[in-house]
Amino acid sequence: MTGIDWTVDSVTVDGTTQRAPAHAHVRIEDDRAAGSFGCNRFSGTAQITGDQFRLSHVRTTRMACDNARMTFERALSRTLTSGPLTMTGEAGKLTLTASGGDRVQLSKA
Repeated sequence: MTGIDWTVDSVTVDGTTQRAPAHAHVRIEDDRAAGSFGCNRFSGTAQITGDQFRLSHVRTTRMACDNARMTFERALSRTLTSGPLTMTGEAGKLTLTASGGDRVQLSKA
């Protein structure tokens, strides 16, 4: 999971899946994570324990984009920072799942 550039493919919140805009991505390095929610760039503290991932202390830029990208960004940000996410993956794909079932689908860039 660490040291890999991950492209965000989609986010599913409350059973509704949204495809990611072209520039949504994340890179996790040891205890830091950075990337783009689809419009705004972010960085924060990353913690990996076993199959659990947690993103906290997130800072973002504050650009305004079109409504579709901002809607996706809010969903992705909320899911990534919702608490510990369970990581599952295979063959260049990674899924981060929140305890309530919301999830983020990523693939190796």
